[in-house]
Amino acid sequence: MAVYAFAFIAFALDLARRSAQVSAGNTVAVDGSVTTAPTVRESVAAGSGASSAVLNASSATLVAERPAGGSVDGSAKSGKNGANVANGAVAADGSVTRRSLSLRLGVSFTVIGFLLELTADVLRGIAANRVPWANMYEFSMTGTVLIVAVFLVVITRVDLRFLGTFITGLVLILLGISTVNYYVVIAPLPPALQSAWLVIHVFVASLGTAFFALGFALSGIQLLQYRRETLTLGAKFLKLKFLASLPDSTRLENLAYRVNIVGFVFWTFTLIAGAVWAERAWGRYWGWDTKEVWTFIIWVIYAGYIHARATRGWRGSRSAWLAIIGFGAVLFNFGVVNVFFHGLHSYSGL
Repeated sequence: MAVYAFAFIAFALDLARRSAQVSAGNTVAVDGSVTTAPTVRESVAAGSGASSAVLNASSATLVAERPAGGSVDGSAKSGKNGANVANGAVAADGSVTRRSLSLRLGVSFTVIGFLLELTADVLRGIAANRVPWANMYEFSMTGTVLIVAVFLVVITRVDLRFLGTFITGLVLILLGISTVNYYVVIAPLPPALQSAWLVIHVFVASLGTAFFALGFALSGIQLLQYRRETLTLGAKFLKLKFLASLPDSTRLENLAYRVNIVGFVFWTFTLIAGAVWAERAWGRYWGWDTKEVWTFIIWVIYAGYIHARATRGWRGSRSAWLAIIGFGAVLFNFGVVNVFFHGLHSYSGL
């Protein structure tokens, strides 16, 4: 949790840096890199060709003046100029692109935290001589491991590192609540859980939850971005200047839709596998147990979200709110149904 907290702080600093750079009139890319506007001398040097450039015959290095003093080198040479290029790149117009140290630190801390938590989860399973997701504490640990794992895998394909603050913040909250309220010592499994379906059903449910969590974060940002783009913003939105550096609401909506579809596929399998397991354990496929009902409610909400967007053309804030409500139902199913409702699934709150 301490390492995740460092990651959260680093990601939050990146968002603050984005806001400051947008306020300064600089261009901030989705990956956190900042393109600073060139000085007058740089612009002239970039536009005047060879007559205004100082060409060093031995290194073929184009030299320009940095806005804050020092030199900027467009080549990858060693030494002082090479160090400048290592921290950024020089565009043809003389502008300087600087990478985000805070964003790189955030990802690094997230990877370290993930490896530590994964090790703890595996050791818990070894100590219990079973899969480590038989109660609330273990499910919280395994579930948050999968949330971070999905986030880290997805950012290798699509640059969603700007979601780091929301993902690590959610993981910190879930881990904190489970550690304080739900920690239990290792205990034997109840008879109903002594089945191979425990491995399949709960793991797939956790994986679906991980994708829903990522879709929730994307939909939340999409909602803010949509309001920034379409509404007359109030004072509370004027401070969220980092939104100008993120993808537009349409791009965020498409990403959330794709992620939530993957989560929906896993959740559909969860619902089917749960019914099969219930028939093996209790002799019936469906018994209107509270946990079963809420699992079905979650499925209906996300099915409605996918159907409304695909066939009814729901876009913008309506689709975002449906995805947010769906993940709210997931959290209610986990944090309220498991704890305060009694039924055949009451063992999950142990």
